Amino acid sequence: MARWCYRHRLVVLLVWVGALLGLGVSASSAGTNYAEVFSLPDTDSKRAYDLMERAFPERAGDTDTVVWKVDEGSVRDDSVRSRIEPALTEIGRMEGVGAVTNPYGEQGAAQISEDGRIAYAQVTFAEQADAVPKELVQDVVDTAQGAARDGLQVELGGQAITRVQEPPTGTAELVGILAAAVVLFVAFGSLFAMLLPIVVAVFGVGTGMFGTQLLSHVTNVPELATLLSTLIGLGVGIDYALFIVTRHRRGILRGADPEEAAVTALNTSGRAVLFAGGTVCIALAGMLVTNLRFLDGVVIGTTLTVVLSVLAAVTLLPALLGLLGHRVLSRRQRRRLAEQGPRTETASGLAARWSAGVQRRPRSVAVLAVVLMAALAVPLLSLRLGTVDQGNDDASMTTRKAYDLLAEGFGPGFNGPLQVVVDGEASDGLVTVLKETEGVAQVAAVPPANGVTVIQVVPATSPQDAETDRLIDTLRDDVIPEAGVQAHVGGVTAVSKDFATVTGERLPLFIGTIIGLGFLLLLLAFRSLVVPLTAAVMNLLAAAASFGVLVMIFQWGYGLDLLGLGKEGPIASFLPIIMLSLLFGLSMDYQVFLVSRMHEEWVHTRDNARAVRVGLAETSRVINSAALIMVCVFLAFVLSGDYGAAMAGVGLAAAVALDAFILRTALVPAVMHLFGKSNWWLPAGLEKRLPHLAVEPAEEETAAPTTPSGVPGGPSSVVHGFVRTADGEPVEGAAVTLLTSGGRQLDRVVSLADGAYIVSVPAPGTYLLAVTAASLGSRAAHVSVTDGPLVHDVELTPGEVDAVN
Repeated sequence: MARWCYRHRLVVLLVWVGALLGLGVSASSAGTNYAEVFSLPDTDSKRAYDLMERAFPERAGDTDTVVWKVDEGSVRDDSVRSRIEPALTEIGRMEGVGAVTNPYGEQGAAQISEDGRIAYAQVTFAEQADAVPKELVQDVVDTAQGAARDGLQVELGGQAITRVQEPPTGTAELVGILAAAVVLFVAFGSLFAMLLPIVVAVFGVGTGMFGTQLLSHVTNVPELATLLSTLIGLGVGIDYALFIVTRHRRGILRGADPEEAAVTALNTSGRAVLFAGGTVCIALAGMLVTNLRFLDGVVIGTTLTVVLSVLAAVTLLPALLGLLGHRVLSRRQRRRLAEQGPRTETASGLAARWSAGVQRRPRSVAVLAVVLMAALAVPLLSLRLGTVDQGNDDASMTTRKAYDLLAEGFGPGFNGPLQVVVDGEASDGLVTVLKETEGVAQVAAVPPANGVTVIQVVPATSPQDAETDRLIDTLRDDVIPEAGVQAHVGGVTAVSKDFATVTGERLPLFIGTIIGLGFLLLLLAFRSLVVPLTAAVMNLLAAAASFGVLVMIFQWGYGLDLLGLGKEGPIASFLPIIMLSLLFGLSMDYQVFLVSRMHEEWVHTRDNARAVRVGLAETSRVINSAALIMVCVFLAFVLSGDYGAAMAGVGLAAAVALDAFILRTALVPAVMHLFGKSNWWLPAGLEKRLPHLAVEPAEEETAAPTTPSGVPGGPSSVVHGFVRTADGEPVEGAAVTLLTSGGRQLDRVVSLADGAYIVSVPAPGTYLLAVTAASLGSRAAHVSVTDGPLVHDVELTPGEVDAVN
């Protein structure tokens, strides 16, 4: 497939451009029909909603608020009423508006503040907030704010109003892409190579987003799905293309033809991308076990985007590589390739030194990493799930201004009233006991309709306050039962609390499901029990620490001012499940990329220490670059102006950073050094029964090796060790050559930063190993290789030449 896409690059490119434009035009013509279905069966708030819908079908929808304030005088003045009342009357006539409660009516005195400067009217829609057409909401906002004048401020608040007060879109995505471009340019040093991952991600995210918009017309898809699809699509799209482009460039530098390099890259890293994308989709699908119908649309939107991002990486990317040819390298690399010829890239510099340092002190590295992760996870103990209110909106939004006006005039509870719904006529005793309940600021009973009575209870605290949650529990567990009536507590605040409760109850099942799936996938990939167990523990550590960071920032308020966000509050109820899904999928990417290289080295040498050291040295730079790109993309969503988006962005950025920079490049290799050969243990009986899954096949297929006598034979083993000076200092860049007794070269490598080398031996026998370094002379010796790997360390002395006949 990679070869076909490479050779028919113009066709592939035109197909992708046509798909993007076609889906874009279709989505723009059809519009969006997002709907957030908070279906919570067997909850008290759902029973309250069902009763209200039966008794007041035109008033069972969302209730929003129009608030106005005068600088001087009173809201009862004729000059104010003459502007406000006509606007409220016009709103009441709009199709889709069930009722408007006017403070200027006979029973409207309670809707005017004690000082007479602030008043509010309640607008009840026929549908819940997310089902109300945006056009209707915008008409309500325009009509109400049209009554404002100098000295008369008119603002609107409520869940439906929030939908038309969204911040400008595109800014966060643009900043994230620009930050990713800087990281890619530093990593590649080539403008064209930098653009490749970004173009692939844009096509994947674009088609996924337009496809999700179209799907919103045939199934329930929440608006949150588009945000998360963009968030995860940009991250995985750029990262997957980064892995493939890195392998492609390495192949060209080794002297391969660009087409062969592209085919090899797709057949190696491309397979890993398919595996990684599959794990992300499986992790996202794990949300379905919670049976929260609200998340079904999120799963659909995010999974579609990930699938299209993977498809773009394995089809569009080879076509783009065909268009660029050698220009995927920087000018300096192309010039050096032409002048000096192909050369093998080796791990050197900081990556190799860090890898050697982890090998020398695995216990210290492991202890430091665990202590740091545990310290960051401590705030998780005070995690409180809930909903954020409009006090967290940007100060320039009308919802935030309305929230502040209501809090100023009537107390914060007006931003989230509760509805006590009675199946029958409510007794005076119930109303009385509700008024006497601690934490209740105001109680108002609505006249019964169709045998159902609704009592509006205004808490003394805001909807996101922990005291409001306790008040709901008190009403359900103590107050209503003691009154001897059948009643249910509903309203937006009660629904949010029930959603948080249900989420918390089903979270263990969800975590167990995705951890179990991850264990099975890694068991198949690496034929080991310890590797997947280690990965499962690491995933839990990363999740705990990242949620600890979330609690510190958004629940305790540390750094909120720095981020330019509102006040602290509970963690959004939906965030744990969504974050854990994405974290599981993304961490699997890094685990596969890291351990697959270690596994390859282990198969060659059966030397665990070397396998872990070489695997970390050769992959840590790419893993860190990929993680840095994701962190930039996720953090950019703080600029979206949406509190929920900022929370998700910060949480995912913290999770990816901790996972990549601490777990995968420090704790995982340190633990694998400590476990030794146990890392690769698998019971023989299980080995026979498990199907084989090749995540990343051999990069190059070579001809069958021959014995020193020229007889074909299978590879026997390797010779490996360290090249050092007489003082024990590692020698980097020493040329290590393995020759037959007759002088024919069999293998040649360059020592790494820690002096390590490894050469392949085709069969048992005696060979000549020659080592030379420009400033340290050379040394050669005969080595006898049997059936297993041979360890042979070499010491070089300045000016010495050791020749062997």
